[in-house]
Amino acid sequence: MNKHSLNRFIDKYYLGGNCSSVVINSSEDILSTRFITGDKNLLGELTMTGWKFEDAELGVYNTEQLVRLLSVMSENISMNLTKVKTKNGEKVVSLKISDSVSNVNYMLSDLSVISTPPNLKSIPDFEVKIKVDKSFMTKFVAGKGALPDTDNFTVLTNDDGVKVVIGYAEINTNRVTLPVETESYDVIDKVSFNANLFRDVLVANKECESATLEVSSQGLARINFKVDEYDATYYLVAEQDV
Repeated sequence: MNKHSLNRFIDKYYLGGNCSSVVINSSEDILSTRFITGDKNLLGELTMTGWKFEDAELGVYNTEQLVRLLSVMSENISMNLTKVKTKNGEKVVSLKISDSVSNVNYMLSDLSVISTPPNLKSIPDFEVKIKVDKSFMTKFVAGKGALPDTDNFTVLTNDDGVKVVIGYAEINTNRVTLPVETESYDVIDKVSFNANLFRDVLVANKECESATLEVSSQGLARINFKVDEYDATYYLVAEQDV
């Protein structure tokens, strides 16, 4: 098994520490998880195909600890589950990871102590569809780096086009304005989202060549990345009173 593939999967839900506790589902040749940030401003769904492991639900309460243990391993690893018998069958209690010379043991969590992300009952229409390419990713990440204390970005629309503004406010402020290409758009009221989370999403999917950021006037944004064996979708909830 390739450690790099597993680390890429982790990066796409962990988002630099924003989503530490998840239930990871291993089924047939697919590894998947659903996740939500502690502030509930981001919800995501992630799958990876080509996964060769036994069927199991893995309760990962502390992803940072798992990442540290994986860092001990060489690139080629093998994994095995430790199970104990219960009155209802078997329970998975730990994950043993080995390479050619060493092994580590990661204690898995009871699934009941990990918050289950809610199902989205209805998805609104997305009136704005912004092209997200390598140039946009690079400029957004750099713009956020230039304004480390700025927490939001705002999508502005008018008859002349669409702009993404990091640090927008009604008064004069330090800000970064990014004119963007769109697949389609309607003029809607300005809507703002968490810039830190969106930057972490872009960094976690930086190998993707293109994606589409969809924005709804009802306060929801969605972006999907398909690259190699990974399929990741993120939903951002709008910030209030920006």
